[in-house]
Amino acid sequence: MYRGLQIVVAIPSHQAESTVLGVIASIPAFVDSIIAVDDASRDKTWEVLRNCPEPRLTVLHHEVNQGVGGAMRTAYKHVLGKGGDVVVKMDSDGQMHADDLVPLLDALIDGHFDYAKGNRFLDHRGELERMPKLRLMGSLALTALTKLASGYWHIFDPQNGYVACRTTVLKRLNLDRIARDYFFENDMLINLNIIGARVVDVPMPARYGNERSSMSIPKVLMRFPSRLFLGYWRRVLERFVLRDFSPMVLFLVSGLFMMGFGSVFGGWAWWESYQTGVVASSGTIMLAALPFILGFQLVLQAIMLDIQSTPR
Repeated sequence: MYRGLQIVVAIPSHQAESTVLGVIASIPAFVDSIIAVDDASRDKTWEVLRNCPEPRLTVLHHEVNQGVGGAMRTAYKHVLGKGGDVVVKMDSDGQMHADDLVPLLDALIDGHFDYAKGNRFLDHRGELERMPKLRLMGSLALTALTKLASGYWHIFDPQNGYVACRTTVLKRLNLDRIARDYFFENDMLINLNIIGARVVDVPMPARYGNERSSMSIPKVLMRFPSRLFLGYWRRVLERFVLRDFSPMVLFLVSGLFMMGFGSVFGGWAWWESYQTGVVASSGTIMLAALPFILGFQLVLQAIMLDIQSTPR
């Protein structure tokens, strides 16, 4: 136990025969139990895990590959069935050091937070400079989009998968709705905001060795924006309409409508002026510009209300 809490470490494992045992061996003695989920690995990961002598270890297996999110869903459901106070996710590739486990738990406990996650962009500039540039650029772009989609405007580095979550929060989530693939971390934040969970960032160094990531940055940048867009509207609907109606929705919807009207009418007026050679009147220009400006202000106000409603 750690500070009176029963700690469980969950390790989603895929093609990790050479690294997963080292991760398990590094886990501190205060951790009560370890759950490793072999996600239909094609190498000897399943065999290596089954033969591991660690007494705290429970090994689960997927016959069909489900992705990191699917593996974590399996681990979370297992913990909820067996018991535990906090579940910590550690990847099987060795990038997440056990030395960072205590600061993660301390931030969760001392601040009375529900969910703590690592942030490689805080207080670790030296390590950050060694992060692959493509991964760094992709992380910055996804951070901006995830802030908007999740509503956690104070959270950075959403792709950091070193996280700790209280089981009391997991019980309130519909785990079957959480994404199965690498969208898991982003989707968790969206679903946590819907239930009003308090999330905190924990400074954590960026460590990258010679291992190759199975997550393709170009594919992520192509697929994630649309999923974040849908996640944003699902969060707005569930949190600000179904659970507790907020004027933020009125500002947002009316603002977007007015911006859309101004853009369409302005575009049509410009095209008519271009085709006929007749300069649009000042009234026509104002009829296009004024709704757009007012709509933009309403959207900004909606964003401000969203920021103010961030669970603290």
